[in-house]
Amino acid sequence: MSILILLVLSLVSFNSALTSTTSDSVYQTLLRCLNEYNPSHNASAIVFSKSNPSYTSVLRAYMRNARFRTSSTPKPAIIITPLEESHVSAAVICCQMVGFHLKVRGGGHDYEGLSYVSNEPFFILDMFNLRSVSIDIENESAWVQAGATLGELYYNIWKRSNVHGFSGGVCPTVGVAGHISGAGFGNLLRKYGVSSDLVVDAKIVDVDGKILDRKAMREDLFWAIRGGGAASFGVVLAYKVKLVLVPETVTVFKVERFLKDNATDIALKWQSIAPTTDKNLFMRMILQPSTLNNRTTLRVKIKALYLGDANSVVAMLGKEFPELKLTKEQCIEMRWIDSVLWWANLDVRTSPTKLLDREIGRTGFLKMKSDYVETPIPRDGLELLWKKIIELGHVGMSCQPYGGIMNEIKATDTAFPHRAGNLYKIQYAVNWDVPGDEDEWDEPRKEADMDYTSRANRLHKFMTQLVSKNPRRAYLSYRDMDIGTTKHWSYEEGKVYGKSYFNGNYERLVDVKTAVDPKNFFRNEQSVPPRSTK
Repeated sequence: MSILILLVLSLVSFNSALTSTTSDSVYQTLLRCLNEYNPSHNASAIVFSKSNPSYTSVLRAYMRNARFRTSSTPKPAIIITPLEESHVSAAVICCQMVGFHLKVRGGGHDYEGLSYVSNEPFFILDMFNLRSVSIDIENESAWVQAGATLGELYYNIWKRSNVHGFSGGVCPTVGVAGHISGAGFGNLLRKYGVSSDLVVDAKIVDVDGKILDRKAMREDLFWAIRGGGAASFGVVLAYKVKLVLVPETVTVFKVERFLKDNATDIALKWQSIAPTTDKNLFMRMILQPSTLNNRTTLRVKIKALYLGDANSVVAMLGKEFPELKLTKEQCIEMRWIDSVLWWANLDVRTSPTKLLDREIGRTGFLKMKSDYVETPIPRDGLELLWKKIIELGHVGMSCQPYGGIMNEIKATDTAFPHRAGNLYKIQYAVNWDVPGDEDEWDEPRKEADMDYTSRANRLHKFMTQLVSKNPRRAYLSYRDMDIGTTKHWSYEEGKVYGKSYFNGNYERLVDVKTAVDPKNFFRNEQSVPPRSTK
């Protein structure tokens, strides 16, 4: 604390110079502040202004949505790439002194680019260098720094044990901190819950630049950064998570059906079986338009992970889900780590070292939306849905089953509220590509963006009567600006999207925000606001 007081006093002399800053003077002022905080480290090595030759490559390295990789997209004045935890503290303090908004970026998979795009003058705090993973098999836990990816976490667990894993997402390049702070949905959730359910400690930098662990931050803030989106409250440095047990042999399978087969029967039955079957089985259902015999039709794909052997899952589904007609030949038995690669759409012979590659499956242009389903969609509703999907083309739906332990965890245990009562979650997805220089936001690109995002919106609108209501709920990690945004960060503005993402937990999140960041330094277009923004 004494260091922070001395820093604040030493920076008072800077304030008069800030009233007429240019880009260069902002850069120099920031460097002086950072060097004052860490005199033993040359801040210029971790700070990139627009004049730095590496600025563009650093900026674009973790821009996972090509919609925001254009020349017209607002750019940060400066990118800060901390190498140590103290650099994060300094960045939080110094950005407030300089008077710039601070965006925190991890893996860059936020669908609306909220971690690296802003209409305000802003800096990016890019956490990619803080990526250590420390595994403690004896205590079945791990400390994971914010800049690590899920792939790096999974790989490090595998290096230490063949019978441990973690309940997280299936995309290896997703950043750990953003994933966990938004809840973290994956194919082990029916057995072990979402990622945030497995957090036992954390380290966060608060608005005063102080580094807090669970004890120091106290339980309200610890509750909020598990499913409430940590970017509203501070900068997560690391999470301590519980590892989970997995068998030495797991089974995966994939079954596809078209409308000419029994696709509708499978989709209808899936809604009652997938959320109620053995919690060791996770079956994702993907609905997408497809071409068969030169005609557009609909394809239903079931992609599954079973924590056990093939004979067991075939026998179980033979009784519960005979419409699937699953055979042992369709199943592949493997190690859990190999199932991680399989779910990432990599060849089963791929080495686990591939999980350390941060360029796996780089995305093009995309738009995502989400919903929750509480009541099975009847057959006539499904048949109308098929017509709509075929009519729109390109837009697909990925349905993720609930049930299992998700029905046992209270909606108020963490900030993530979507628990019992949900049969499954829907992710609407549309991806596209436009030839040409991606830097240019020309007319063809504008037209494509409007066309494809409109298709996703129309399918989402069609589903209104078939999904959750009052409020219509959404998953925070599938950011969707159509739900609502804030211009003034008021309580009422935040309530529009806050109720969808957090349901009954919104009010408590606002209380936490008001207590830890009353001046709303940590913010984005869908952040949790304090009760007053005076």
